[in-house]
Amino acid sequence: MATAVAPTRAQPVVIEESVATRALRVLARAPVHIVLIVIALLWLLPTLGLFFTSLLQPEDLGEGGWWQVFSEPSKLTFENYRTMVGNEGITSALITTAWITTGATILPIMVAALAGYAFAWLEFPGRDWIFLGVIALLLVPLQMALIPIFQLYNATGLYDTILGLILFHSAFALPFAIFLLRNFFAGIPKDLMEAARIDGASEMRIFFRLILPLGLPAVASLGIFQVLFVWNDLLVGLVLAQDNQPIQPAIASQLRQFGANLEVIAPASFFSAIIPLAIFLAFQRYFVQGLLAGSVK
Repeated sequence: MATAVAPTRAQPVVIEESVATRALRVLARAPVHIVLIVIALLWLLPTLGLFFTSLLQPEDLGEGGWWQVFSEPSKLTFENYRTMVGNEGITSALITTAWITTGATILPIMVAALAGYAFAWLEFPGRDWIFLGVIALLLVPLQMALIPIFQLYNATGLYDTILGLILFHSAFALPFAIFLLRNFFAGIPKDLMEAARIDGASEMRIFFRLILPLGLPAVASLGIFQVLFVWNDLLVGLVLAQDNQPIQPAIASQLRQFGANLEVIAPASFFSAIIPLAIFLAFQRYFVQGLLAGSVK
């Protein structure tokens, strides 16, 4: 009597890679890795130089360059950072910059997210033409508006105020922000939107409970762009502020007034550079995903 034999699942064949094959693959990629390492070192060299400069006293810098720390590490000191903290102009500028960057990042993201959702999923008269107008605003250079805004701020009392700088940066961030978020939101499956509407969700509920969580990569990448731009801004702060200057104009004024004031300029410059870098590293996993998603629609 024949017995039934249960079919057995075919076992995958595992082909072990030889040592020679691995070596050849590593050698084939070696030129690319070497080039990337060289590029990374060239990009990091100025930052490292600034960091070591901020840890040296001015008299030590007068004797040689920052590379002397490798032969005489005992010269390194944090005294310059104590001097920077005691400089009222620099500390006040850092606080002012933090307020401006926070406001000029949150405000355009909120407005652009609502506008991007409207352009992507709501029907209203002239929607496409208005969106084309928003895209056209991307071509307006920031420098073109400085003098008119300066006159407007003088007339309205917004000159040399934190609110005025926040509004200026937000206005020029909105066209790109709306473009990026609208394209990302348009890529969300339509079935999700229809299912939410069938369940009785309002447009605001759909926006806050569905669109924003799914659009987090685009929002994070936009936030990185805006933080880097606002924190590192020099021109707008020079033109539209005098007593409430951000950190970059404050450092420039220190350099203009005290040409050899390296014990303040060097640590302030490094500290102002490390803040946006830390923010970028914290949100970098969203950066490429959000940027690419907003550029292919």
